[in-house]
Amino acid sequence: MLTHHFIIHFLIAVIQFLTGVSVNSFILVVNVVDFIKQRKMAPLDLLVSCLVTSRICLHFLIFFVHLLRLSIMKQSTFAESYIIFMFVTIWGLWLATWLGVFYCVKITTIPHPLFFWLKMRISKLVPWLILGSTLYASISSGTYEKHARTITPKSMVNFFSKNATQTKGINIVPFSILILHLTLPLIIFLITVLLLIFSLGRHAHHIKTIATGNRNPRKGATIKAMLSVLSFLILYSSHYIMAILFFFQILRYGNFVFLFCVVVADTYPSVHSVILILGNPKLKQNAKKFLPCGQCCQ
Repeated sequence: MLTHHFIIHFLIAVIQFLTGVSVNSFILVVNVVDFIKQRKMAPLDLLVSCLVTSRICLHFLIFFVHLLRLSIMKQSTFAESYIIFMFVTIWGLWLATWLGVFYCVKITTIPHPLFFWLKMRISKLVPWLILGSTLYASISSGTYEKHARTITPKSMVNFFSKNATQTKGINIVPFSILILHLTLPLIIFLITVLLLIFSLGRHAHHIKTIATGNRNPRKGATIKAMLSVLSFLILYSSHYIMAILFFFQILRYGNFVFLFCVVVADTYPSVHSVILILGNPKLKQNAKKFLPCGQCCQ
């Protein structure tokens, strides 16, 4: 007999899964159709397309975790997909980091020759950044695979056991390597976001000093950009924390806190994609065409 907890959990999982896949698939389809029409794809569109692809994969994997939690699928199958989960997570974090770097370089003005060189070359570097992120995620997952073959099955038994009180048998060495792989893109992202916030704040202050009226469209645009960056920072950080808690098995599988963290982790790849749509004129215009509530995006 199905309990109300089971039904509520299943509905939340399905709604998050369908919402996330739909939003990210929309961005991917718009960019692919634009690529077919113009026979080329802008560097930013290419980076965003790879990012939403990683997020679509992440939504499938998180939905898979929900199914395990609801005992709809066998828990033993999780160990086989552990490396895939790791690859998608690291790959997605790096792509999101490079997206932040791209915006920072294009928007921020720093009087330094290296930064000026990067501003002029960032568009050409995007394909190499994507390739490097893919190789890095592959190598990181590959080096961890030999440890996962021995550690994962044992730790997963503890992790999925509802009677266990703590996780045992974790080897600190491979998990230290894993946290290094997850922390490196976070450090780059934080530096990028701080530079971007500082630049936007300075720009907003400059506009305020030269403003002649109460309403200034440039000031409003700057505030919107800053709010978008801050929301990106909050969502990115929350996803990073959830990834650390999950991979280190700090949370006990099956309890309410674990479920809450899974829901939070599933929120980031969909909510930030909505922010990308609202901040991109092409995506925003296409959203108005296909969505009945498109006028709300104005």
